[in-house]
Amino acid sequence: MPQNNGFETLALLATDTDKAQDAHAELSELFDFVPIEQADAVVVLGGDGYMLHALHQMLDQGALKPAYGINMGTVGFMMNRPRKRPDLLATVNRASKRVVAPLRMEAIDQNGAEFSASAINEVSLLRETRQTAKIEVMVGGKVRIAELVCDGVLVSTPVGSTAYNLSANGPILPLDSQVLALTPISPFRPRRWRGAILPEYYEIKLRVLEPKKRPVAVVADQHEFRDIAEVSVAIDRSAELVLLFDPGHSLDERIVAEQFVT
Repeated sequence: MPQNNGFETLALLATDTDKAQDAHAELSELFDFVPIEQADAVVVLGGDGYMLHALHQMLDQGALKPAYGINMGTVGFMMNRPRKRPDLLATVNRASKRVVAPLRMEAIDQNGAEFSASAINEVSLLRETRQTAKIEVMVGGKVRIAELVCDGVLVSTPVGSTAYNLSANGPILPLDSQVLALTPISPFRPRRWRGAILPEYYEIKLRVLEPKKRPVAVVADQHEFRDIAEVSVAIDRSAELVLLFDPGHSLDERIVAEQFVT
């Protein structure tokens, strides 16, 4: 029996590329879109980067709407394939739902200023200069590594596990695994440590050692803060997001398929 999500109104967001703008104009002639605050769901035209931008925009505005992406970019991991959609509302109503939870990052810089941001993919600590970073790693209230010498370290959600995390040789995580990946970036010491897979309810604290000599920046998806002293990262189930996928093209299947790419 076909799924019916019960959506009656849609909003439309598009990145500024010619391809996405042409699709925006074409769809606008076929369907009456409403402002995002009045919509039951949002159609997003672009690539993965623009989908992240749109999801962050909804998080910042407190308007968490299910998002149906149409790939107008390159990889389109979080997007659906572009094709003719004469009845867009019916297409979106038939889509399967996948609930994802972002990370919440709290940081303190060397001057004591506090910052916070959400991350759907990952939170990364990265060295700012030629000097390697030295970072204390605390998980679940216990110091697990007293001194990690590295270019950086990241905490990834299952959604982000195939992005920067995978490039740093981190594990691919199934979406329903309820775990996080803690992955070092070019670790020097401990030389054999390749990271950890952690239950999502654990809080991860990363403290920068020798911050004046070895400054470190933190990046939560698209938000960067420099000269950081300490960072806390935890899953945020209070801000769950919903992604919509065409039948047979779910994010779960893409994560499985990614593990067999040669």
